[in-house]
Amino acid sequence: MSYLEYRVQTVPTGLRKILYLNWGLILLLTAVAAVGFLMLYSVAGGSLQPWAEPQMKRFAVGMVAMFLIAMVPIYIWRNVAAVAYGISVLLLIGVELFGTTGMGAQRWIDIGFMRLQPSELTKITVVMFLAAYYDWLDIRKVSRIFWVILPVFIILLPTFLVLKQPDLGTAILLVAGGGIIMFAAGVHWAYFAVVGAAGVGLVTAVLKSRGTSWQLIKDYQFRRIDTFLDPDSDPLGAGYHITQSKIALGSGGITGRGFMQGTQSRLNFLPEKHTDFIFTTLAEEFGLIGAASLLTLYALIIIFCLASAFTNKDRFASLLTIGIAATFFLFFSVNMSMVMGLAPVVGVPLPLVSYGGSAMLVLLAAFGLVQSAHVHRPRDRS
Repeated sequence: MSYLEYRVQTVPTGLRKILYLNWGLILLLTAVAAVGFLMLYSVAGGSLQPWAEPQMKRFAVGMVAMFLIAMVPIYIWRNVAAVAYGISVLLLIGVELFGTTGMGAQRWIDIGFMRLQPSELTKITVVMFLAAYYDWLDIRKVSRIFWVILPVFIILLPTFLVLKQPDLGTAILLVAGGGIIMFAAGVHWAYFAVVGAAGVGLVTAVLKSRGTSWQLIKDYQFRRIDTFLDPDSDPLGAGYHITQSKIALGSGGITGRGFMQGTQSRLNFLPEKHTDFIFTTLAEEFGLIGAASLLTLYALIIIFCLASAFTNKDRFASLLTIGIAATFFLFFSVNMSMVMGLAPVVGVPLPLVSYGGSAMLVLLAAFGLVQSAHVHRPRDRS
């Protein structure tokens, strides 16, 4: 044991937990959120209202929640994982029964002081439940067909409820995040090959169902696919978002037009500039350098999480951290691909940067779980 480790072991338990926090990860999260505040200030025309100030307040609340969650022993989160999953599923059913509608989708529950989006919570509870399941399951059984069926059901149940809202983006993230947990737990690659083949078949069925009595997705989702394949076919209609996004991305060049100098956002050509398309505002004002800097911060967050996961001897904590890191990666990679025209527009926000209450609070709570796993990891006390 080093001298520093010895000194840490001699401080009171509560203070020791604070010292054990992954402070590098906290600084990175704060840096990304600060980028978000800056961009929300810019798209509002140099004002903290109506987006930047509320976002700052939510971040402060989320950070408090993260610290509180980090102080709770990781075994408690393992024990409540099934309950948390069950609550999130019930909330999704609640959305179906009495949820509020916005932008053509029924995804929120009005709880007075804010609109809660249960699908955001579900992304994390699915990861928690799967990590707890594979922590409980004998590692020799993970690839046996009987023990593969249950995690598939755990993933597909909320996915089906989310698709009914409809929210294709979140459904994709649920399936992808759950699949990464299963792979990390040791499920044989052959299952994923079968799923991949089934996915190709499903995509084919979806495309062939268009205009039939058994059409599998909504008309607006088909229009998004058309726009992805050929955005110039309707530049003032369905292709407007992605066309303006590409103009903003290209006009930024290497160094950008300058802070609050982006024409696409300042002149309101860019729609949803404070939510799904905020990355294009960043790229227009700060260019390739600014966009690459944000991507670097995201990459460092993933690296910090994976380093913590791979050195953690607790199986639940390790799988949980990997799952949350994977979910975070899917968040920003899908959003960036979407606004650059590399993927269909599916309404996935840029984590900690896009304006939104549920997404930020749930994400910081998830990193609270990562911190709990890091703080309460088994340590050599010899």
